[in-house]
Amino acid sequence: MANIREIQSRINSVKDTMKITNAMYMISSSKMTHAKKKLADTEPYFYGLQGEISRILRHLPELRHRFFDQREKIPVEERKIGSIVITADKGLAGAYNHNIVKVEEEILAKPGIHKLFVVGELGRHYFSKRGVEIDTNFRYTVQKPTMHRARDISGAIIDQFLDGELDEVYVVYTRMENSVQADAEVMKLLPLERADFNVMKMPLNMYREEIDLYPSAEDVMDRIVPNYVNGMIYGALVEAYASEHNARMMAMKSATDSAQSLIKELSILYNRARQAAITQEITEVCAGARAQQRK
Repeated sequence: MANIREIQSRINSVKDTMKITNAMYMISSSKMTHAKKKLADTEPYFYGLQGEISRILRHLPELRHRFFDQREKIPVEERKIGSIVITADKGLAGAYNHNIVKVEEEILAKPGIHKLFVVGELGRHYFSKRGVEIDTNFRYTVQKPTMHRARDISGAIIDQFLDGELDEVYVVYTRMENSVQADAEVMKLLPLERADFNVMKMPLNMYREEIDLYPSAEDVMDRIVPNYVNGMIYGALVEAYASEHNARMMAMKSATDSAQSLIKELSILYNRARQAAITQEITEVCAGARAQQRK
C-alpha cells in the first residue's frame, strides 16, 4: 500500500486537474450558447433567401441557370469534387474530430478528382500527415466564425465552380441534434438541386402572385444564390463551432466525474493507510510499555 504522503499528493493532483476540466466545461458552455444565438439571429434572413429562390423556381419552372447545372455529361471518374471540411483547432472534445475525418475519408475513397479545403488546425495536420493535398486558401481558425470568413470561402468556391475547376462542392461539418447527440454530416453546396427548394408544379387554375424580376430572372438568381451559398457555409461554421464546444462540454463533464470518483477511491485508501499507521503506532507504544513493565 502506498504511504500517506504519496496518496495525499495524488489526491491534490487530481483535484487540480478537476479544477481545469470544470473551468473548461464552463467556458465551452458559454461559447456554445453564444454560437447558438448567432445562428438563431441570422437564420431568418437565409431562410428568406431560400424562400425567394423557391418562389422564382415555382413561377419559372423552365428556368435553366448555371448554379443548377448538374454537368451530367462529365464522367464520374473525371468529375472535380471539392470538400470543405470543418474540424476543430484543438482536441479534448471526445470523438468530434475523428468523426469528421472519417466521413471525409469516405468521400476521398469515391471516384473523381478531389480537392480538399480544410478549416481547423487538427484536420489540416491530419490530412497533411497522410499526404493529402490541401488548398491553403482558408487557413482560418474555427474559434471565431464570422460572415466575412464565410463570404471569402463562398466567393472562392463559387468562382472555381463557375470556371469549371469544380463540378461538385460539399461541406463536411457536425450538426448538433441536441445537447447529447451531434452527427457528422455532408451537405451539398453546388450545384443546387430544385428538389431542395420544394418546387412543385402548380395547377393552371391556381392563383400565382405576381412578381417582377429586373433586369431578368437570371440576373436576380446571380445575386441571390451567392448570398444563399454564403449563408449555408456560415451556418455550417457556426453549427460546427457549437457542436465542438458541446462535445468538449460532455468530455470535460465526463473527466470531472471520473476525477470525483477517483478522489473518493483515493480518500478511502488514504483513510486506510492513516488508520494502519495509527494502529502501528499504538502497537509500538503498547509493546514498549510492556517491555518497560517486564524490566
